[in-house]
Amino acid sequence: MTTTSPAPARRRSPASAPPSLRVILVKIALLAIVDAIAVFAASILFFQGSWLVLGILLLGTLLVNVVYLHPGLLPAKYLTPGLIFLAIFQVFVVVYSCYIAFTNYGDGHNSTKEDAVAAIVLQNTQRVEGSPAYRVTVVEGAGGLGLLATSPDGEFLVGTAEQPLEPLDPASVTQEAGRATAAEGWTSLPQQQILQRQQEVAALQVPLGDDLSEGFLRTTDAVNAFVFQSTFVYDEAAGTMTDSATGTVYTDRGNGQFESDDGQVLGTGWQILVGLDNFLYPFQNQQFGAALISVTIWTFAFAILTVGLSFILGLFLAIALNDPRMRSRKVYRVLIILPYAFPSFLSALVWLGLLNTQFGFVNEVLFGSADIPWLTDPVLAKVSVLLVNVWLGFPYMFLICLGALQSIPEELTEAATVDGAKGWDVFRLIKLPLLLVSTAPLLISSFAFNFNNFNTIYMLTRGGPRMSGVDENVGHTDLLITLVYKTAFEAGTGRDYGLASALSILIFIIVATVSAIAFRRTKALEDLH
Repeated sequence: MTTTSPAPARRRSPASAPPSLRVILVKIALLAIVDAIAVFAASILFFQGSWLVLGILLLGTLLVNVVYLHPGLLPAKYLTPGLIFLAIFQVFVVVYSCYIAFTNYGDGHNSTKEDAVAAIVLQNTQRVEGSPAYRVTVVEGAGGLGLLATSPDGEFLVGTAEQPLEPLDPASVTQEAGRATAAEGWTSLPQQQILQRQQEVAALQVPLGDDLSEGFLRTTDAVNAFVFQSTFVYDEAAGTMTDSATGTVYTDRGNGQFESDDGQVLGTGWQILVGLDNFLYPFQNQQFGAALISVTIWTFAFAILTVGLSFILGLFLAIALNDPRMRSRKVYRVLIILPYAFPSFLSALVWLGLLNTQFGFVNEVLFGSADIPWLTDPVLAKVSVLLVNVWLGFPYMFLICLGALQSIPEELTEAATVDGAKGWDVFRLIKLPLLLVSTAPLLISSFAFNFNNFNTIYMLTRGGPRMSGVDENVGHTDLLITLVYKTAFEAGTGRDYGLASALSILIFIIVATVSAIAFRRTKALEDLH
């Protein structure tokens, strides 16, 4: 009689095991935090009227909830965080930069037309003759500084620069001798804080009503305020801004600013789409176009010479220090790597001091107190930044060349020597081609890096010395990337984010084209060997 043992219970694999209660609770808690943040951000976007961003936020939040609440979709659970950060920090930045390139966004054109009209009205006010005095107390609320005013007829009012004056319930106001000194929901500033913020108080203009033409309250002593009215009157139907003091009429001509018949322009404008104007600007402005061509040529020369000279110097040192007959090789290798070990911007600042015309070590010690303008002469400045960048870059080339040389089999060298090849022929015909196959991609990436090498140029010369005859802030040692930075963020003729974005697109096209061609040539080199 045979007996059969009971079949062993099937063990459930970890992949098919249900998640524990603790994991489920942690997942729900994290999703609740994400949803809470999303709801908070959505409420802000809703009141700001940012409908496109609001829609993207809601769609993204819905997607996250579906992915992490669904029992399957395991790959998506791992990919979703990375895709979200990729969309925020890469895709959005690229798309937004492309959008800005087709606008006039910059100084004087950084908001809407309504904001521009309000700014022009606020910036050109004068006191109304014979206006009654309002007794005021400077207060602060959620909207910033404001004025708690007592009108000549005893009415209590409060408002800020963004919120016009509105009446208050007398029961919510604290009074002293018929003057409002405090109100519910507002913090009255003591005299010491008023003195510390007197510029803000003096510049504060509180509208009397929703219509800005009614005037504003302003105070200079934080005790009495008077009515001010703007000298500019806006006609929305005609799209004109009239200066009542001079009678000049400024018209909206569709270029994002108010302009008079004789060409005078009000400084405050608004953001509009300008199409290809930023891309065509170098062709329309011949001086800037010529300067841009000069900067582009220098950018290529700087990147090519830096990579070439650094590679030659690094390769020479790698060959020398790879020879087993060389003594103290480890010490020399450490010394060579030192420039590469320090941050480039710190090294550039050190060189800035060394090359100082009056007190620098180079002029004072090496050239006997000579007055050599290393960083202020157009030619010498280019030579200086090039030499400094080679000094910073050759240790990297030394490392990659040393590694590539050590990876070449010794049998090849020995076989060539046995066949009668001399040392130069062995290097030229065997070692160098094999070395280029492994280092060519790194040389291409080094070219792309030096094409946009902001630190060295900006820390040493800030792109200077400045080119003469060009209204824009363009220097002889400017690379395209430093020119973009100065156009966007340095006050000269005005910050122009639209033009800077257009130049950024130009840089991307150039680098992408050069890199694609170079990598294709590298592949051909690999196939050849």
